[in-house]
Amino acid sequence: MSVLIFIDQAEGHIRKASLEALSYGAKVAAQLGTSAEGIVLGTVTEDLPALGKYGVKKIHQVSNEILNHFDAQVFANVIAQAVTGTGATVVIFSNNVDGKAIAPRVSARLKAGLVSGAVALPDTSNGFVVKKNVFSGKAFAKIALSTPVKIISLNPNSYKIETGEGNAEVVAFNATVDAPKVKVTAVNKVTGEVPLSEAEVVVSGGRGLKGPENWGMIEDLAHVLGAATACSRPVADVHWRPHHEHVGQTGLAIAPNLYIAIGISGAIQHLAGVNRSKVIVVINKDPEAPFFKAADYGIVGDAFEVVPKLIEAAKKLKGVA
Repeated sequence: MSVLIFIDQAEGHIRKASLEALSYGAKVAAQLGTSAEGIVLGTVTEDLPALGKYGVKKIHQVSNEILNHFDAQVFANVIAQAVTGTGATVVIFSNNVDGKAIAPRVSARLKAGLVSGAVALPDTSNGFVVKKNVFSGKAFAKIALSTPVKIISLNPNSYKIETGEGNAEVVAFNATVDAPKVKVTAVNKVTGEVPLSEAEVVVSGGRGLKGPENWGMIEDLAHVLGAATACSRPVADVHWRPHHEHVGQTGLAIAPNLYIAIGISGAIQHLAGVNRSKVIVVINKDPEAPFFKAADYGIVGDAFEVVPKLIEAAKKLKGVA
């Protein structure tokens, strides 16, 4: 009996969401009076034993070159073997792109109950009950899991990363690794200063920017804040910005600590992708824009007047010329 946490990595580097999952899983293990262990697939260049400071005592590693390239079917098969081999009764994933692809497959293989998008620690006072977002974040549901193996995928940025002391023991796990059924012929990487899915701060623009030629001020503000850039769906649809920057119900769902929306009206579809942000700042010249109802802070004004002043103030605050 243990809690097994999937440690997601890309090109040898541990994703930030995995650190949240490790902290969360360690706390779940403490609640259940058992140990927290990790499972990592592929070659990792970072110091795996150092992950012990997040609460895991042991990390199982499957070092097979096939696993250096993500394939949901292959990963799910290996993780299912690890769950059975370690005797884990609770499995933790991050509810990121990889986790969303793997967790349901592991659930099906093990006939295990799954709660996706958890936002709090499970209530173990009477059973095993997990709280999650529903209806695009407008409400919560509490789901009771009663299967022998229980799977939780944690919404990114919904649990604080906690650190302590100690190193984890890294052990090799022998698993059968199938050849992928899908062959990757090319990889086109998105380049940028900050990956949108892991950004702490996001600056986003909408149709209020009037055209792609005005996007420079969005990028300037993002640069001085160390933020990622994003956009609303209409902006991506008319090709002002690439589709990988589109956030919303039909795009990428994000949960940064700070989301700055500039010239975005705030349709319900857009809110569904950003309403888990810790703080939302809206800049719009329309005082009736729906986004103001969801905002923590709002500025009613012309973006072309407000944003340059914000950039100037941010540069002075950070001591940037």
